[in-house]
Amino acid sequence: MGALSNLRVLDLTQVLAGPYCTMLLADMGADVVKIERPGGDLIRSNPPFVDDPDEEAYGGYFQSVNRGKRSIELDFGDESDREDFLSLVEEADVVVENYRSGTMEKYDLGYETLKEYNPQLIYSSIRGFGDPRTGETHRQGQPSFDLIAQALGGVMEITGQEDGPPTKVGPGIGDLFTATLNCIGILAAVNHRAQTGDGQYVDTGMYDSMISMTERAIYQQSYTGEPPTRRGNSHPTLFPYDAFETADGHAVIAAFGNNHWQEVCEAMDRPELAAEYSDPASRLKNRDRLREEIAAWAAELENDDLVDTLEGRVPVAPVQNTEDIFEDPHVHDRDMLVPVEQPGADAEVEIAGTPIKMTETNPEPRGRAPLLDEHREEILGEAADAETTADD
Repeated sequence: MGALSNLRVLDLTQVLAGPYCTMLLADMGADVVKIERPGGDLIRSNPPFVDDPDEEAYGGYFQSVNRGKRSIELDFGDESDREDFLSLVEEADVVVENYRSGTMEKYDLGYETLKEYNPQLIYSSIRGFGDPRTGETHRQGQPSFDLIAQALGGVMEITGQEDGPPTKVGPGIGDLFTATLNCIGILAAVNHRAQTGDGQYVDTGMYDSMISMTERAIYQQSYTGEPPTRRGNSHPTLFPYDAFETADGHAVIAAFGNNHWQEVCEAMDRPELAAEYSDPASRLKNRDRLREEIAAWAAELENDDLVDTLEGRVPVAPVQNTEDIFEDPHVHDRDMLVPVEQPGADAEVEIAGTPIKMTETNPEPRGRAPLLDEHREEILGEAADAETTADD
């Protein structure tokens, strides 16, 4: 039994942000019913595939964030399907959608309508610019993706090398961080309902979320009156806190504390640096010279040698690629790679596990992503049984 095994979630989301949010809920035990538009989630056909895209039901993108869910295909423009959806709403705890603002209202399925069918319903939306119910702006209704959110929210301006262009963060944080915050909002609303019996609307915007994520840049602007910009892998107020090239790779060193700085200087056989730059302010002021000293030392070492020299004494790590991650015993000991079936490939694939660990109700991915409309009969059968029970 998962911690959320008492929750039924109707998941109307697609692509990344919404599915990631509901995936977190599914991993924690919620019964997540993925309600897909005709033809299914747009991302089902997105690569990569194990072998043959024509044979496999979906690619890795869809598999990764839709594991453990059930699927039913509904067309809200069809009256029968609309009625089926409303019957599911009556028994649901949460509805999650990531359409543009106003889309559900076109089908008369917005929050105000759904709460008439289920007053305790928690209705949650993920949009690029939030929903007018929680704060109306001129941007609402505009389409948005991760790249847009990272650009507007200041992430790209502070990411990349000092002499390079603004750079998108690799993972889709505009989607993933927004999704995580939305999941937190849903759980807060569930707790509120447990105390009061009242449902509510939960709204998380991607632009808002990126401003929250760039909190350091926000306070820097306020305190200094200057907009922060790119610093590569370094930190604006801490040193050393950077990546260094070795003879065969890169490693990161975070030794801004006095004790860690002394350990680095000892490893470099440069005790005079520890004495001359004994406090954080002096190290920060002379960061360019000290970075050159560390870089020259690191360049003479193999990556493993540098890490072995400092590990346990200083926060240090190699810069790993995914091949390294798959070979790291820590990752396996923490169950962070999960095997799931890949339909149509006669093979298993591995996807990222859940980082949320609990001693009594430990979350875990509960099997592969669903085939399109795979669970129609059982889902609608459950709704019919619930209606019969209510009539009795």
